[in-house]
Amino acid sequence: MKIYTRTGDDGTTGLFGGVRVKKGALRVEAYGTVDETNAAIGRARVSLAGSPIDAVLAPIQEELFTLGAELATVPGKEGSLKMTLISADDGARLEREIDAAEEGLAPLKSFVLPGGTAGAADLHLARCVARRAERLLVTLADQEPVRSECIVYLNRLSDLLFTLARRANHLAGVPDVPWIGRER
Repeated sequence: MKIYTRTGDDGTTGLFGGVRVKKGALRVEAYGTVDETNAAIGRARVSLAGSPIDAVLAPIQEELFTLGAELATVPGKEGSLKMTLISADDGARLEREIDAAEEGLAPLKSFVLPGGTAGAADLHLARCVARRAERLLVTLADQEPVRSECIVYLNRLSDLLFTLARRANHLAGVPDVPWIGRER
């Protein structure tokens, strides 16, 4: 099977369910950004290989692929995907992961800048991409049906990625980079 089909040469792509849409459509931008989040998490996993953080991130990549598949489906046809969609339970699990990752971390006394270790910086980058995906889903939900569980999941995910970045620094014995601000 060839990787290229030439069907997108006219600037359209097919949604699961048979409808073709412009590649610049908001739905395509949203699932593309979910895919980008997944890739950023994959990069972070390479930086954190062997760390307990890697084990937290592995199922998230699977879930993001599922979320992307749902968004790449014609609204109303999600039931034909033959996969378990993101649920409230997934968001709740991310909350438990956040709570576990916060254990032993110093209380936040300032904003934190991305950095410290390479793994933490990679997680902060993934957090930013996840936030962008969330913003796109919120905008898409103003125009087309989007299940609230998808938006909640991305919101929790970005919080988890922030907390895991702090955890990565903590495990490495490297302090978070505080934002000091400029004096007037």
